[in-house]
Amino acid sequence: MVGEKRQSEIRILKEIAELLNEGTEIDALLKEVLQKLLHITGLETGWVFLIDDQGEFRLAAEEKLPPALSRDSFKPMCKGDCWCIDRYNDGRLKKASNIIECKRIEDAIAEQRNDTNGLTHHASVPLRAGDEKFGILNIGSPDKMHFEPEELALLESIAFQIGTALKRIKLTQLEQETALAGERNRLARDLHDSVNQLLFSLSLTARGGAEMARDPEVKETFSYMQDLAQEALSEMRALIWQLKPRGLENGIICAMQGYSQMLGIKLTSKVNGVISLPGKVEETLWRIGQEALANCKKHSGQSTAEVTLTVEDEKVMMVISDCGRGFHYSWNNEIPSLGLKSMKNRAEALNGTFMLDTGPDNGTKIEIMIPFKKGGK
Repeated sequence: MVGEKRQSEIRILKEIAELLNEGTEIDALLKEVLQKLLHITGLETGWVFLIDDQGEFRLAAEEKLPPALSRDSFKPMCKGDCWCIDRYNDGRLKKASNIIECKRIEDAIAEQRNDTNGLTHHASVPLRAGDEKFGILNIGSPDKMHFEPEELALLESIAFQIGTALKRIKLTQLEQETALAGERNRLARDLHDSVNQLLFSLSLTARGGAEMARDPEVKETFSYMQDLAQEALSEMRALIWQLKPRGLENGIICAMQGYSQMLGIKLTSKVNGVISLPGKVEETLWRIGQEALANCKKHSGQSTAEVTLTVEDEKVMMVISDCGRGFHYSWNNEIPSLGLKSMKNRAEALNGTFMLDTGPDNGTKIEIMIPFKKGGK
C-alpha cells in the first residue's frame, strides 16, 4: 500500500512537472496546473495568490471557488487582508501549513451568507524557488478541516515545482528584455550610421544647391528641400534618443537634460533624496519623461519646462511641468491622447500612479509615483 501511494505521488509530480515545463504564460499555466492538481488528488477547491515585493497580491488562478468567494467577479478574493497572506508577508509561512479557518469564508459567514458550499478550512503553501518567493497556493475541500503531513508534503513539492517554473519564466522574460534592449541599441547605431548620415548629406547638398542656384524658383526649391531634410534629421535624432538614450548611464536627470537640449527646451531640474533606482523603474521614468518633454515641445508653445525627482520611503515621484497653453481636462474624463495613456500605462505596470493637472492657458503638470524595493532590479 505504501509503495502504491508513493508511486501515485511520483505520477502526480511527473504530470504537473510536464505541464510546468511547457508553459510560458503565467496565469494560464497556473490555472492548468491547479485543475490537474485537484483532479488527480481528489481535492475540490484551489486558488493562487501571486504577491510582489511590496506585499501586494492578486488572484492569479482559481478553481471551483464557492459563491461566497467568487461573487462580484471574485471581489472577496481581491481585497482585504487574510491570515495566509499576513503570514506570508511577515515571514511566518515558510512551508505547507494547515490554516485553522479561512478568514474570507468567516467574513461571508459573518454576513450571514450560506453560499460557502461547506468550505471552511484550507492548506496554504508558499511558492518559492531558493530564497525567492512568488506567492501562495491554497487548497481546500468541503468539510475538510485538516491536512495530513503526507498531503502537506505533496503540496509542498508541487509548490516548489510551481515556484521553480515561475522563476524560469521570469528569467526568460528578463533575457527577452535584455535582448530587446540590445536590439534597440543595434537599431540606433544602424540608423545613426546610415539614415542619419544620408539626411545630413542631403541637407548639405540642398544648402549648396540653394547657394549656387540663380533662378529664384530653383533656389526656393533647394531651400525647401533643406528645410525638409533638417526636419527629418531632427526627427531621426529624436528617434535614436528614444532607442538608446545617451546619458542614462549617468542617471535619469542627466539623460533628460540631454534630451531636452536636443529638443531645444531649457529644462530646470531639482532632485530630493538620494537617487539610486532599480533599472526597470529608471527606464520607465525615462520613457515617461521623454513623452512629456516631446509633448511640451509640440503643444505647450513654451521652450522651458521643469522636472522634480523625489525619492523617499521606497517610492519615487517625478513631476514634469510647463507654463504653456494647457488644455481642457478633468480627472474623471478619459485621458485624451495616446501619449498620455502610454505614460499612465507605464506607471501602472509598476504599481505606480499617474496624475495629470492642466487647463487652458494654465500649463500642464504630470505627476508620476512608482514604488520600488531597495536593491531591486
